[in-house]
Amino acid sequence: MEEEFKKLFTSRWKEYFAKAEFPVAYFYTDEVTDDELKDTKNEHLCLVCNLNRVREGHTFVYSSESSGCPGGKRYTGFSQTLMPDFEYFLSCGIPGEMEGERYKKSPDLVKEYLKDQSPFEAPGKYLVFKRWDKLSEKDRPSAVIFFAAADVLSGLFTLANFDKADPHGVISPMGSGCSSIVKYPLDEANSGNPRCILGMFDVSARPCVPERTLTFTIPMKRFEEMVHNMDESFLITKSWDIVKKRIKKN
Repeated sequence: MEEEFKKLFTSRWKEYFAKAEFPVAYFYTDEVTDDELKDTKNEHLCLVCNLNRVREGHTFVYSSESSGCPGGKRYTGFSQTLMPDFEYFLSCGIPGEMEGERYKKSPDLVKEYLKDQSPFEAPGKYLVFKRWDKLSEKDRPSAVIFFAAADVLSGLFTLANFDKADPHGVISPMGSGCSSIVKYPLDEANSGNPRCILGMFDVSARPCVPERTLTFTIPMKRFEEMVHNMDESFLITKSWDIVKKRIKKN
């Protein structure tokens, strides 16, 4: 991470978003340090739950060898397979064999849904998560994840549409919690017009975040554009000052 840009965002974030927490950044790499590994605690099967320590300032290193659910491995690119009878798992289940999550109405609908859910291969041996202020100069984030409540989300959402003619600078595709912060943002990063992802609507992952918190994930290229737009956007208006005071208070 370039130190100049890191300082630029840090100063603007503190100015316009008061005491809101820093985002979590992530990147793929083939090498990690001993300190990064020592700081990592894989305490939960759910990837999202393990990010709570990252929000507190710790590092989390994830890989194909980390324990975790099959979905976490697939949506981070460390596995390209699905569990057997996944179409039943995501829908109605199989009586006497498997309880279904009932996120889709039928197994056939799951099969249709999966046609647009192509797996991908992780571009590195490790996936490293760090809070923004803990990034080093050698780190090259792919995206940043904001864990935020409504007022902060309103600012991020509006900023994401500030320089767009169309109203779709932010999308909210259905998927697991980990797909909303890794898989979909990486898809957007590889597109010609990267959009932001509003997520963490996954009922299974909801217990891992506070009740009024959602995620807003921004591909790095788009994030840089948004940061450079801050000083000429609505963030300098009296309207935002009112919201900012409430963010600071809460």
